[in-house]
Amino acid sequence: MKLSYRAKRACALLVLFVLLPIYIVGAVTLIGMFDRPHILIEVGIYAATGILWALPFRAVFRGIGKKDPEGHSQPSDQTK
Repeated sequence: MKLSYRAKRACALLVLFVLLPIYIVGAVTLIGMFDRPHILIEVGIYAATGILWALPFRAVFRGIGKKDPEGHSQPSDQTK
């Protein structure tokens, strides 16, 4: 199912402002349940979890920074 540009933007905002903070709190809480590992291992774990969250959502974020291909103007564009 292909999402429209506006739907992709809405999904991207949902992911960034709702799901990502929940993921961060969950990852830090889960890692905090264990004894603190060596600092290099801990940095590796945080780096891996920092990359892994984006993999399922890469299709949503692809093309969001570009101009709307459907040609719909944004509300901020209409005031100019």
